[in-house]
Amino acid sequence: MAERIATRLYLADPLAAGSSVALGPAAAHRLRDVLRLGPGAAVAAFNPQDGEWLCRIAEMTRGRATLAIEAQRRPPADEPDLWLLFAPIRRARLDWLVEKATELGVAALIPVATARTQAPQVNREHLAAVAIAAAEQCERLSVPEVRSAEPLDRVLALWPVDRRLIVCDESGGGRPIAEALAGWPPGAPAALLVGPEGGFAEWELDALGKLPIVTRVGLGPRVLRAETAAVAALAAFQAIAGDWRRARER
Repeated sequence: MAERIATRLYLADPLAAGSSVALGPAAAHRLRDVLRLGPGAAVAAFNPQDGEWLCRIAEMTRGRATLAIEAQRRPPADEPDLWLLFAPIRRARLDWLVEKATELGVAALIPVATARTQAPQVNREHLAAVAIAAAEQCERLSVPEVRSAEPLDRVLALWPVDRRLIVCDESGGGRPIAEALAGWPPGAPAALLVGPEGGFAEWELDALGKLPIVTRVGLGPRVLRAETAAVAALAAFQAIAGDWRRARER
């Protein structure tokens, strides 16, 4: 039976049996001072290229730690090619949104400025740290890419033609999301777009509806907050067309 490990760390370094990895001050502080772990304690390290590996703390000093890599626990695995585009909201709610989107399997988080976006500037480094912590907790093997905020029209000007954009239309002009996603090709690249508090401007929805890559969908009869709409749309996509059709491995 596999050893139960409570602590997971995302490490960009290559992971291979018999090698070792030096941790920076932040990770060492977490292991030593927050989790109270010492030499010999088991830690799981992961990244999308190498999967998840059993490691043990080989050395521990103030501000520094070294992990000895022992054996692979889980091989690399395909994850959904799903992006989330969102108009930034205020920090506490934005942190929550990034955390939940990571748990729901998003591959890229893309802040976009729309006509009614009112939130302050996005701290990309902070959001990346939130995403890493969420990935460590939820046992996925990757961490979503957090991109810099850009105007929506600039993002769409460089949009890949093979990726469908599902626009969450709060005006009532979209098809029910379950209907729109019925028969979605398995593994097809996709992106969800959620607007700001106050919704999209009418001219934005008109312009989006004319793009050949866009599908406009509705999220039910109630008005949802921006972060609720994002989580609801992601959950619906994963249940109908994404990796929720697979069971969690024991």
